[in-house]
Order: sequence, then C-alpha cells, then structure tokens
Amino acid sequence: MPAHQTYGGSWKFLTFIDLVIQAVFFGICVLTDLSSLLTRGNDSQEQERQLKKLISLRDWMMAVLAFPVGVFVVTMFWSIYIYDRELVYPKLLDNFIPAWLNHGMHTTVLPFVLIEMRTTHHQYPSRSCGLAAVCTFAVGYILWVCWIHHVTGVWVYPLLEHLSPGVKIIFFAAVTVIINVFYLVGEVLNNYIWDTQKCIEEGKEKPKSE
Repeated sequence: MPAHQTYGGSWKFLTFIDLVIQAVFFGICVLTDLSSLLTRGNDSQEQERQLKKLISLRDWMMAVLAFPVGVFVVTMFWSIYIYDRELVYPKLLDNFIPAWLNHGMHTTVLPFVLIEMRTTHHQYPSRSCGLAAVCTFAVGYILWVCWIHHVTGVWVYPLLEHLSPGVKIIFFAAVTVIINVFYLVGEVLNNYIWDTQKCIEEGKEKPKSE
C-alpha cells in the first residue's frame, strides 16, 4: 500500500505498533513459562534471578503497554469506525485488507489480553510510575504523529485533517487521559481477578466445621 511506503512506513500507525507490542509481550510470556519449567527443581540462584527479571519485564509490559495500548486501539478504532469509518479506516482499504485481517488487527487483541490477565497474575508497578510510563508512551506517539505531519504535510489519520489546531490539542489531551484510564482499569481488573481468586482458594483450604 502507498501509505506504508511513505515517511515512517508502518511505524506511523498505532495499530502496527500495538501488534509489535503484543507480539513481543506474548513472546516474553512464552519465554517466561519455558524458563519456569526448565528451572523448576533447580537450586541455581542465578537462574532464579534471571527468571525473576523475565517475570518483572512481563508484568511491566502487561501493565504499561499490552493492556492499555491494546484496549485503547480496539476501543478507539471501533468507536470512530461506527461513527464514520472514513475518518479512521476509509472504505478504499477494503480493497487491500480483507475483513478477517482487519479483525485480526483491531479486534482479537482485546480477548487475548483479557485471557492473559485471567490466567496469569501480574504484579503492577506503583501507580505513579505506571501512569508516568503510559503518559510517556502517549506523548511520544503524539509527537511522532506531529513530526510526520511536519515532514510530509499529511496527517496519519484522516480524522485530524478535520480538526482545528485548538481542537487537536484538546483531542490529544483527551486520548492521553483515556489511555491512562485504561491503565487504571487494567490495574483494578487485575487486582479484582486475583483477590477474588485468592479468597476462593483460601475458602477451599479452610476445614469444614462439624
């Protein structure tokens, strides 16, 4: 597609960046599980230390990138798509991208990341550090989009062409707030799932009174 051959290539699209994030994250998940199996019953402190580093990286990526960015991409894409698809995904793209691939990029991310959250407990960073990291990512991507417009004169997303400079600032601030809200939702959801699971397990362990 011509858009992918212009300045920034596929890296100017948040959907593509999110897919890379998800691929790296789930790759780390697999590596963590394999390392856990290989080190089970092994008394090597070095291997245990390396495993803890992998787990910390996995948990950090889940909290700061995989969940908030993934949920943001799915939510924002389909919200704008339903309102007016031409603003985010022009009908012309149907000639290049089949429907199943569109759902692969903009839909399946959400159920997979929710399944991961349900099956594995993730230790979230402190709220201030987590929010700071999410804000850094959001502001970095916004600056990247603005730089591409500065270089090429074209906005990555057609929606931005219809907004005045003042409204663009409000829009960018709003999406930064939204992605931070998704971070908090992920933190609350993670704690709820595993606090509930802990209560269930503790309930099963308690001896029944005669």
